[in-house]
Amino acid sequence: MSRITAQQIRAAAKGPVNESNMKSVLVSLDRYGEDFGMNRLHRLVQYLAQLMHESGDFRYDREIWGPTPAQKRYDSRADLGNTPALDGDGKKYAGRGPIQLTGAANVKAFHDWCDDSGLNPPDFVANPDLINTDPWEGLSALYYWNTHNLNRWADQGDIETITKKINGGMNGFADRVGHLARLSLVVLGYAPDAIRQFQSASGLSADGDIGPKTRAALHKALLAADGVPMAAAGIMAAPVVEEKVVVPHAVEGEVKKKFSLLGWVGSAFGGGGGLGLAALTGFDWRALLVIIVAALAVAIGGLVLRHYIIAAIKDIRSAVES
Repeated sequence: MSRITAQQIRAAAKGPVNESNMKSVLVSLDRYGEDFGMNRLHRLVQYLAQLMHESGDFRYDREIWGPTPAQKRYDSRADLGNTPALDGDGKKYAGRGPIQLTGAANVKAFHDWCDDSGLNPPDFVANPDLINTDPWEGLSALYYWNTHNLNRWADQGDIETITKKINGGMNGFADRVGHLARLSLVVLGYAPDAIRQFQSASGLSADGDIGPKTRAALHKALLAADGVPMAAAGIMAAPVVEEKVVVPHAVEGEVKKKFSLLGWVGSAFGGGGGLGLAALTGFDWRALLVIIVAALAVAIGGLVLRHYIIAAIKDIRSAVES
């Protein structure tokens, strides 16, 4: 049985759900979920949040056909496995299932995967509408999730990457995050809109913004509720800080060499010049040579001037003493 119930999904949804479509998703989770590692709350929440966005809280199990200009182009999209001819296969293989499996190639890949798994599927290629029957409707979403290795990103609480893997971009990201937060809160025992209450309880600023820190806190809370230690293999907290830039060792070594050489040259001018000259490492060598020669001339001139100043001081002192 799914760790997340129909009642919790209804509570988290932003509007009325289609009971039949939701049941299809839960039927497949009950039957196959554990085989896909979907027995952990943090994975289920990420999975269902994406499905709830894609299907409008399970109200739709097929793409709404306009056709829009983009849908008209489906007919000749070879990248989806559709033929170049305008023969109607764009509409025939329009999105189906809660995750909107689209295109002849994806439909065939799902059929072949089911067949290889010994599930004896019907001929989805000949009749794609069969995808929207049990247990195939919910299984089509599990198939997509599994073949795109999305548990890996769910374990990191990384909804950004999951969204890109499903959508190809970040379309609808705010709505996906909203579903993630609402379902997480319900599973954790809060009201679906009690984000400020959760933030206060987690020691965060109660601003109602479901930003990276709040998503990381929800992720950790789901792991704790499931009894999954943070140190478990492959599981980590969601990133909430910027990544540091790592300088390759080879580059770092070359930089150190240049700084050491320029520091030595600088020390010949009385010290302190190495860092100033380090800024010249990107110059053309001829320009750098001119600058070095000029610097040497200044240094030599300074020494000569120093000699005359000292001599003048001695002469003045001798005159005074006499």
